[in-house]
Order: sequence, then C-alpha cells, then structure tokens
Amino acid sequence: MSARSHGQSTRAIHGTHLRDAHGAPHLPVYNTTTFAFPSTADLLDVVEGRKAGALYSRYGLNPTTFALEETMAGIEEAEAAMAFSSGMAAETALFAQYGRDGIICLGDAYGGTLELLADQLPLLGIRTTFLLGDELGRLEDELRGGPKLIFFETPTNPALEIFDISAIAALAHRHGALVAVDNTFASPVNQRPLDLGADLVVYSATKYLGGHSDITAGVVLGSAEKVAALAPWRKNLGTAIAPETAAMLSRSLRTLTVRVKAQNAAAQAVAEAMDADPRVARVLYPGLASFPGHELARAQMNGFGGILTIELAADGATTSRVADRLELFALAPSLGGAESLATQPVTTTHHGLNPAERSRRGITDSMIRLSIGLEDPQDLICDLDQALGEVRA
Repeated sequence: MSARSHGQSTRAIHGTHLRDAHGAPHLPVYNTTTFAFPSTADLLDVVEGRKAGALYSRYGLNPTTFALEETMAGIEEAEAAMAFSSGMAAETALFAQYGRDGIICLGDAYGGTLELLADQLPLLGIRTTFLLGDELGRLEDELRGGPKLIFFETPTNPALEIFDISAIAALAHRHGALVAVDNTFASPVNQRPLDLGADLVVYSATKYLGGHSDITAGVVLGSAEKVAALAPWRKNLGTAIAPETAAMLSRSLRTLTVRVKAQNAAAQAVAEAMDADPRVARVLYPGLASFPGHELARAQMNGFGGILTIELAADGATTSRVADRLELFALAPSLGGAESLATQPVTTTHHGLNPAERSRRGITDSMIRLSIGLEDPQDLICDLDQALGEVRA
C-alpha cells in the first residue's frame, strides 16, 4: 500500500521516510548549523541541486526540517512543503515571490497580514487591492490588468466568512493569476485548498498544526516548482525554522487529526449554546445553519473548525468586562491550542487597524473571538454563562 493511499492520521504519524540510524521512531533534533561532506564533488552535488542533502541550517537544509516538510506535504497531499520561522515569515516570502505584479486580498485577514500588505510591501513596490466579501463582483475587472496573486483566508479572521475556493481559483486561472489560501483557521483536517484548485496554501503553524501554544512556525505548500521558488527568500531573509522547533512541530502533527476533530465538536456545542443566549446578539460560526456561509462551508469543508466569534448585545466596555470575567478561557491572542482562549479583536489581532477600517470590515467593539480548546465543552459554556452576567439581556 502506497503512502498516498493511507488516511490523513496515518500520514501524519508515518509521513517521513527519514529514520534515525539506531531505529528511533522519530528523527532526532539535528541541532547543528553546518554539515560536512566526504569530498568537494559531494558538496557541489548538494550546493548545485543535483542531490538533496543537508548543508546549512539557515538555508533550511537540515534533516529535522526535511522530516517535518515531508510529513507536512504528506498530510496535505502536496508535492512539496517549506517550513518557516513563523506564519508571517511564510507570507512574506509568498508575497515577495508571487505578488510583484500585484496582490488582490479578499475579505478580512489577520491584522498583521493586513499591515504587511498595506504598509510594508508598498515600500518595496508591491501593491495590494483590497476587496471585501461583498465586492467580489469587482474581482474579474481587477484581474484584467494582467497576472496577479489572489490571497484570502477562509474562514476569515475574525468573522469566519467563507469564500468559494473552487470558483475563485477557476476565475483566477482564466486570467493567468495564482491563488494562495491561508488555511490556518481550518487546518488540513477540515479543508484542503489545493484539492479545490488553489495553487498555494499557507499556514501559521503556531496555531492548530502546533496545537500546544509552545512553538512559532509557518508552512507554505504547493507544487514542487512553486514552493522551491521561495527558497532564496527564506535563505536570505533568515526565516528558516529552527531544528528544535521543527522537531516539536513534527511531534504535534502526530495528534493533529484527533485534536482538531475534538475541537470541531466542542466549538459546535459552544456555538449552539451562545446562539440560544439572549445576551449574545450574534454568533459567527460556519457550523450553525443560520450562518450566511453555512451551505458553502458544508460543501468545501470536512469540519467547521474550533473558532467562533460572538457579538454581544453590549458596548465595548461591557464586552471587555465580560472578557475579564472569564476563568477557563485565557484572555490572550492566538488560537488553536489545547487551552481555550478569548480575545477582543479590537484590542489584539485588529488593534492596528484604524477605527474606520475596522468599521468598514464589520469588526466591532462588541466582538469576542473564542478559540475552543480541549476542555469539556459544558465547562466552557458555564464559564461563558457566568461571564455574560455583565450583560443585561
């Protein structure tokens, strides 16, 4: 049986052919900066790309990194994967390589991504056109000017908006454009953008892939040719993943499927409880039948994820007091860990956007984004119930 016919959980555990010489089931950490060669000819074979091999860890050419990338490519069933020191590092290389003819960013995105696109990349001559979800009708006109990179999250941060990956990819490819999807919120367990026509997929591996709030990393996946073109950016910007981090991420991938499926189920339970609470004005979660993108999510996702956003029937100050009263939910940015987290986007992920831009994107002071962990769902519901005592129904 080939590895490609194995299930995703099996590929996550047995995803690398690299083995320790002593028979250890997990490749050890090669915590070394450089690697020696028996001859100049052998060295040049690796330097000039005739053979794959370890060379220098800053280049990402380290056995521990190779093992991680092989496993990650197997999980996604992609030709290749490249690991970075963070999700933002991965996006920076992606935009620098493929965004030079212009980027079209659809919908909401992580605040740091929006800042990079709007503030830093224009300094390098890379321009981005921002289209919100209700402006998709303009996409084809924007593509008529020539090849571009279309970038979007689905589900988005923090409103969980769903974009039709297949339809966007088909339109982009008719105009010679590439499509890159940030799949961080969904994870490869819940969604496979490459199967739906995307050219590249990017992750903040800090989130669900790492899963324990103890590493910072990023990954880009796609065809071998497209991923390889990112290597000079990673090498010369110095954004390769550290071997220790690569080993920890490889460890986390072995439990990815069971963690995400448990978080899917818990998030559904919490979303349904919040949807029934009169103190909550709105619940944004793709698993709810009332959610605007529910049917599209059902069509292109295998699970609805562990993130939901609640909008309270209260002002921003009251919303902050609700967040402060939470006991099991840690008040912290980030997501995807074993512990549940809560954050007001206006104070963390989207604090860098000015109020007018937040308003345009529908990001209100009354929103709390919840990252559901692996606690008992009923305990989380009870914690939210007591915290919502600040809100008058």
